Amino acid sequence: MKVKPAPKSGRVTMEFDDRDEQLLQKAAPKPDPLPIRTILVPIDFSDYSYKSLDYAAAFGGQSKATITLLHVVPLNYVDTDLIAFDFTEIEREAANSAQSRLRKLIEDRIGGSIVADFLVRIGRPVDEIVSAAKERDSDLIIMSTHGYTGLKHAFLGSTTENVVRYAPCPVLTVRLKEHDFVPPTPRKGVA
Repeated sequence: MKVKPAPKSGRVTMEFDDRDEQLLQKAAPKPDPLPIRTILVPIDFSDYSYKSLDYAAAFGGQSKATITLLHVVPLNYVDTDLIAFDFTEIEREAANSAQSRLRKLIEDRIGGSIVADFLVRIGRPVDEIVSAAKERDSDLIIMSTHGYTGLKHAFLGSTTENVVRYAPCPVLTVRLKEHDFVPPTPRKGVA
């Protein structure tokens, strides 16, 4: 390292060579990334959930985490003896359709640089999200909130609020319109 007087009085200029750079790096090491290995992202195929997927891809890229997309097909609480529809078959078809859509989401919005997989479950969304987080030993759940208030919130409840309450790991909630840290991924015809 060389120290020289600067043109302005009372100041100096410092010149570093390669050895000095190495010493400075050892003296001030960069912090390790957060130890996030697995991220669970509930997907309902809304713009809200796509935004949470963008956040998960950013976190996954920085921490080299595996991302699991989870879609829950809600159970139909209808007595099948009273109607002519086979809701079990409808739920199964909805699950098969969701698998195709999730594969396409991984391909279009995550790509090959991050390890990603998906789950499709049939049940109550809160229960299935919490259960999947426990089974996968998730370090983080990233999910959207629709921001319902008033009567809509009272009647629909909040899946996100209940997941936050019962999850075995931290939950990052993302709103559609907020200050963004992650730029949105352009959509490639994802339905």
